[in-house]
Amino acid sequence: MLEDDESVARLLKQATEEAGYNVRVVDDGYVALDAAKATDLDLVLLDVMVPRLNGFEITRRLRESGVATPILIITARDALEDKVKGLDAGADDYIVKPFELAELLARIRALLRRGSPSGGSLKVADLVLDTESRQVTRGGVTVSLSATEFALLEYLMRNAGRVLTRAMIVDHVWQYDFDGNDNVLDVYISYLRKKIDRNTDTPLIQTIRGVGYRVVDSRAS
Repeated sequence: MLEDDESVARLLKQATEEAGYNVRVVDDGYVALDAAKATDLDLVLLDVMVPRLNGFEITRRLRESGVATPILIITARDALEDKVKGLDAGADDYIVKPFELAELLARIRALLRRGSPSGGSLKVADLVLDTESRQVTRGGVTVSLSATEFALLEYLMRNAGRVLTRAMIVDHVWQYDFDGNDNVLDVYISYLRKKIDRNTDTPLIQTIRGVGYRVVDSRAS
């Protein structure tokens, strides 16, 4: 956990430890970056506005170095562009200050659940998702996904051919309600399309206007 406000850090540490987690708190961006690279962590919790290296930059550097650990960003900025900036950097989720501890713990649980494989392999056309190894390939080429991207794609593929409403997807993948004006789902669909469907003649992710999304092999229709 990276948090430079001592009172906030103390509160968050107590709450997360009482929830059963082992927690390490640091107050410096470079220390957090080194710790996340060198330690086998289940989750990284980053405040954005911290000394020397902010949470967005830490996230970007971790992803560039191949660290796939789920990242939850804490920010006082609630503007959409700041949320998208964090997601673009590679964060899996964010929470805006002030927040309730119950919501923070719910988001932590949701991210940790995504790291638990349920077994089996899913296939749609030449797209293959292995839930045990958590590897995804398209046409035999490995596709690198964040924890949230993987959870979203897995849900779509488990329901291949079925139209999933926005509410169904958000409820399953994020397991809490977003504000009605939030387009985080659309942002993640865009990420998946860039990684799964770009440079292919057979896009698999379809938008059902006014309803939601589905994954389908159009060649089989």
